[in-house]
Amino acid sequence: MDDVKRRVLIIEDEEGIVVTVSDRLEAEGYGVEAASDGDSGFRKASTGEFDVVILDLMLPGRDGLSVCRDLRGIGITTPVLMLTARGQVFDKVLGLKIGADDYMVKPFEMAELLARIEVLIRRGRTVSARDGSSYEIPGAIVDLKAASVRRDGRTIDLTHQESRLLEYFLQNRGEIIDRNELLDMVWGYDAAPATRTVDVHIAALRKKLGDTRSGKIIQTVRSRGYRFTA
Repeated sequence: MDDVKRRVLIIEDEEGIVVTVSDRLEAEGYGVEAASDGDSGFRKASTGEFDVVILDLMLPGRDGLSVCRDLRGIGITTPVLMLTARGQVFDKVLGLKIGADDYMVKPFEMAELLARIEVLIRRGRTVSARDGSSYEIPGAIVDLKAASVRRDGRTIDLTHQESRLLEYFLQNRGEIIDRNELLDMVWGYDAAPATRTVDVHIAALRKKLGDTRSGKIIQTVRSRGYRFTA
């Protein structure tokens, strides 16, 4: 881990889990804060001061899905790792649609939790409220917080999935990303080899970026996937 202390917010009402996870994270060099209900957790997370939020599904007051949805609604893009108890009904697709980045079922192995937190941070998916959210690419300015692209003097709105797709490309500039990775990381599909979802969304995104003819911003790498080159 680098010299900057990463900050994790745990929103969980089971004290034993909070203590166990906090102690291990602090031993690994993380800064940790906790909240025991959805409302106080939402208030803390809405500051945008954390690198990852660990969020329990069932909480007093506002439940975990509502907290996640409301955070995304105010523009907080901090990665969210949902926790669910074994036997709880949790719709993974719904969770991902409202903005959760990953989920784990309790009880879990601490080593796996740490690995998933590190992955979320390494992805750099968050562009927090304190850091801004604008990127300049050839011929356009992307505002992820507003889910829009400004080019040729006009603002073009992005759909939720287009915004997530573009964000993932921006955080992995220059890397070749295959369709299965995009389906997994952006849509939450484990495997869907026959779907054209990725191709359709990339075509729409290219159009909004003004990249329909050259393909210089989102480059197709034959038989391998796509590369964001801007």
